[in-house]
Amino acid sequence: MCDDGKGGRAVSVERLSADQLPEGDVTVQVEWSCLNYKDALGITGSGPILRRLPMVPGVDFAGTVTQSASPEVAIGDRVILNGWGVGETRWGGFAKLARVEGAWLTPCPADMSPRAAMSLGTAGYTAMLCVQALRDCGLTPSGGPVLVTGASGGVGSVAVLLLKALGHEVTAVTSRSTEKLYLLDELGADSVIGPDDINPGRRPFGKPLWSGVIDVCGGDILTQACAATRYGGTVAACGLAAAAEFSSSVMPFILRGVGLLGIDSVMRPQEDRIRAWEELALLLPQGLTGPMTQEIGLHELTCASEALLDRKLRGRTVVRLDA
Repeated sequence: MCDDGKGGRAVSVERLSADQLPEGDVTVQVEWSCLNYKDALGITGSGPILRRLPMVPGVDFAGTVTQSASPEVAIGDRVILNGWGVGETRWGGFAKLARVEGAWLTPCPADMSPRAAMSLGTAGYTAMLCVQALRDCGLTPSGGPVLVTGASGGVGSVAVLLLKALGHEVTAVTSRSTEKLYLLDELGADSVIGPDDINPGRRPFGKPLWSGVIDVCGGDILTQACAATRYGGTVAACGLAAAAEFSSSVMPFILRGVGLLGIDSVMRPQEDRIRAWEELALLLPQGLTGPMTQEIGLHELTCASEALLDRKLRGRTVVRLDA
């Protein structure tokens, strides 16, 4: 539970009754959740994520329906929730029970466990939306290298895995030299570069290098990626880990036909969510395993959030709700 405290954000683990849950037509026994960048901002008070207090954070969860007055889900259904303002304006997934609207729930694919789903979470779901958007715009494995920025983080890690599973050549971007072996050996990236190598020379109309881009950073990194994208290529922008501001010459767009797509995952239509999760289950049925994921309990969320914002975590962090 997050609330205002003396000198900053107060975070505690509390025992509440089901009667205290918010309104909604479905109650879910939450089995697993996960820690996202947005969660970390809210828990630490580093960003204006929690719009109401007190708030149970957690923008993701996976579990089993225990009560339902919704025609869209039945008791016993395994479900996933990503976004819809849960964990921001409504109590979220860092709790053993969650009450939400049935229309917000996505079926958990039959071949994917709730834990596997949360090892991907909003990060994996967003990465899949980016990959599908690039492919819908004509990206093919024969088209040339795809650039993934922030590649050692949650969205970036899954994006690299998905693109490699689909046969693409992938160039991963990281500012941390210590992550190079992880990106090459664990994720399978073909090459790893630093931010300064995205657009060598930093020209507003740079050398055409990338057939497509998945950018989680925004700011100058997005500017340089657009400038170095090939003719007809597409840039999928899904984050602002570096900066929210973005400035660019129009030349890549009007002379090379580069497309810039914004990827929203919070209010995405249900058909897009189902499509994304079905393909995730096909390409990564076990989710993320080994060194690509770590597991924590509720009492460890504050420390993990601080580490995530300090860029000391890689891959994904799943949160167990059975303890």
